[in-house]
Amino acid sequence: MSDVFEIDEALVRSLLHEQHPDLADLDLHGTVTGWDNQLWRLGDELAVRLPCTERAPDLLRKEHHWLPALAPRLPLPVPTPLRIGEPSTRFPKHWTIATWVPGEPLDRATISRDDHAADALAEFLRALHVDAPADAPANPSRGVPLGTLAHDFTEGLKDIASGVDFTGARDIWEDAVSAPGPQGPPVWLHGDLHPANVVVSGGTLSGVIDFGEMCAGDPATDLSAAWLLLPAGAAARFFDTYAHADEATVRRARGWAVYRAVGLIHIGRAGEQGLPGGKRTWGVAGRATLDRLLTDG
Repeated sequence: MSDVFEIDEALVRSLLHEQHPDLADLDLHGTVTGWDNQLWRLGDELAVRLPCTERAPDLLRKEHHWLPALAPRLPLPVPTPLRIGEPSTRFPKHWTIATWVPGEPLDRATISRDDHAADALAEFLRALHVDAPADAPANPSRGVPLGTLAHDFTEGLKDIASGVDFTGARDIWEDAVSAPGPQGPPVWLHGDLHPANVVVSGGTLSGVIDFGEMCAGDPATDLSAAWLLLPAGAAARFFDTYAHADEATVRRARGWAVYRAVGLIHIGRAGEQGLPGGKRTWGVAGRATLDRLLTDG
């Protein structure tokens, strides 16, 4: 799509004039290309998100439908969708205008206030993880039983075995798969908590972004963030503050963390090789996650 419709300032400005003229004269700056969307900061408080993959418009519509109702209960800022852009001759896909969440993505920043960040993340997830309605979206690779992802994990781990504690990672995975499943109903999940999807200010977590994978399912999926996001040794405090994870849930969360770490390392290696979709910083984050899992116990 982006090969035919180049996303530049002129296009974004023209879309605003066409569909949201009351916002069209605000400054446009700070463009960032993420995994599925290109983001332009609009004025001081808003952001325009335009899809740059085929799946992105559906993810944006999902956020626009569900996130505004959840956002008010969440204790960290999130990019709440305020308006939706309709497909047109200028741009053939849905796009959105959302609130701007200031901060630096964690894959390019560090957390120095470990306890504060652990508490902030735990309180955010405790507020998010409420029972989801029956018509909440499902996701084939989030919130599901880990065993359904066994083939992907095994093949992924083989591909990155060089330089990775293969046995330790495998042990964590097998223990997680053997753990009892969730006992309660499916809860709301962010579904994609990794270092590029949270922002940091003042040495601690200050916002959570990109809810495109949001769905209902097993909270252990999100609780893997204890190792994906937080510094070494902070997981214990995180789970104390979260206060709703039994032993089986923590075991499953460790399995989700090792699964996500393998995926991040793959994307990082693609970045090191200059391949499309590769991101070097994600590989660093994946390796750090494995280190924390193997040292935190």
